[in-house]
Amino acid sequence: MPTIHLTTSIKAAKEIVFDLSRSVDLHLLSTQKTNEKAIAGKTAGLLELNDTVTWRAKHLGFYQNLSTKITAFDSPNYFADEMLKGAFKGFKHEHFFKTSENLTVMSDIFSYQSPFGILGKLVDLLFLKKYMTRFLLERNLMIKSCAENGNWKQILHSK
Repeated sequence: MPTIHLTTSIKAAKEIVFDLSRSVDLHLLSTQKTNEKAIAGKTAGLLELNDTVTWRAKHLGFYQNLSTKITAFDSPNYFADEMLKGAFKGFKHEHFFKTSENLTVMSDIFSYQSPFGILGKLVDLLFLKKYMTRFLLERNLMIKSCAENGNWKQILHSK
């Protein structure tokens, strides 16, 4: 099962970074390139334990639906979301938050399993892991930017 590990250091309070990471609104901003929409479940605001969201987006040239659920939640230290339905055979995305000096260190562990057996493993090697890493990095850069430049106030207090 491929696993992507990312670490992002952010000059903002851990609570702000945690809330941005679970914000449907921030996610939509960070995925404008894929025309992502929240079409069912919780479609705005902050995700909590057991919340579900169905996303619709264009990835790799195809529109796809992906349903996820928040399966673990320890504010402001950790949460996990897992795929319920979608293009993957399965995935789990764990989000960790720690304070280090004047920074929040946000760590992601994204483990996924592609469908189609050997063919899926070949797709992973050729491009899928790189694609997913880039997708997650773009999201993390949006979280970092909003947390550090003050735009978090508009995102977290818009509702």
